[in-house]
Amino acid sequence: MASVNENFLKLPESYLFSEIASRVNKYKEAHPDSKIIRMGIGDVTLPLPKAVTEALHKAVDDMASSSSFHGYGPEQGYAFLRETILKNDFTDRGISIEADDIFVSDGAKSDTGNIGDILGADNVIAVTDPVYPVYVDTNVMGGRAGELVDGKWSKIIYMSCTTANGFVPSLPTERPDVIYLCYPNNPTGTTLTRDQLKVWVDYAIENDSLIMFDAAYEAFITEESVPHSIYEIPGAEKCAIEFRSFSKTAGFTGLRCGYTVVPKTVTAKRSNGDRVSLNRLWNRRQCTKFNGTAYIIQRAAEAVYSQEGKAQVREMLNYYLDNARLMKQSLTAAGLEVFGGVNAPYLWMKTPDGISSWEFFDKLLNELNIVGTPGVGFGPSGEGYFRLTAFGDKDQTKVAMQRIRDWKIED
Repeated sequence: MASVNENFLKLPESYLFSEIASRVNKYKEAHPDSKIIRMGIGDVTLPLPKAVTEALHKAVDDMASSSSFHGYGPEQGYAFLRETILKNDFTDRGISIEADDIFVSDGAKSDTGNIGDILGADNVIAVTDPVYPVYVDTNVMGGRAGELVDGKWSKIIYMSCTTANGFVPSLPTERPDVIYLCYPNNPTGTTLTRDQLKVWVDYAIENDSLIMFDAAYEAFITEESVPHSIYEIPGAEKCAIEFRSFSKTAGFTGLRCGYTVVPKTVTAKRSNGDRVSLNRLWNRRQCTKFNGTAYIIQRAAEAVYSQEGKAQVREMLNYYLDNARLMKQSLTAAGLEVFGGVNAPYLWMKTPDGISSWEFFDKLLNELNIVGTPGVGFGPSGEGYFRLTAFGDKDQTKVAMQRIRDWKIED
């Protein structure tokens, strides 16, 4: 008889965003004429840049001719895209990595989850709290989390990030093997400066820890003191893996493309103490479990870096950042304490008058027909906070903010 991976059974039955969808659907059934504005899930709303759609059309034409047809591609990504990524995202920023350190994939979410395949089950994991749920849930699936007790997994180290510490996590008192960092942060929208990130790189080197650095939102950075890549910090090439995404940068949520950087200098121990390059293991994993991102999608990603593509992407990013500025101003004017929205498309606010995250969710839905994300869904330290995204239509965003400004928040 087949048996199951019982780690999956430890996970709560309801995923955060499926619970949100369930509550919204129930409300809509009871109030079919309601005009709901969704500001919860971080999905983009603008169409793809013209340079990207033109590249897609050309790539489709390539597939229609025997002379330019592409079947199975390299599991690591086509050289044309890897070289383009290398130049624009790293070499031009003075960062020294190599093209074969870059692995093109179907998105950062997949890679941040799948990276656990090359890690032993005995690794001690540390996460910031609140945290993007995928980091935690996939380590539960991999048997590294222990048991769920009072909202926390017993074998995971939680590093609280709240107003009390300015959303800058303190170094853990217990040494972790693997540290997950996401900056600009999802869900809080906050960042670390170069000096603050250097503290983590130095700690990882000193303690032989591995940093998983999620930089999916780096394109939204507006402040010079905030690094776009962990590899801007000396020594990071020895201790960090970085994840990138085209989803939020260029609207690829429906196309699915991202990439992961695994420098060959990043190693981990075998049981006998020998060191192994994680680049080698990740390459082996991808060759076995992944058949590569589609040719037409990789041509679309390449177009993001063209002169026209860069200008069009910047216009998109500015659109969402304008939304974020409007939202931050409006929420502050309404008397709410708000964070983020400067270097990221997320706004993280304290719920008023001690209202719980889910209570605030229900109040916004029922009284204003606005959907956000309860902070507690991102971890115990998210209780009492709430996330809104700036990825909505600008006119709808204005309507939502007017509703909030006119709102009389009462228990």
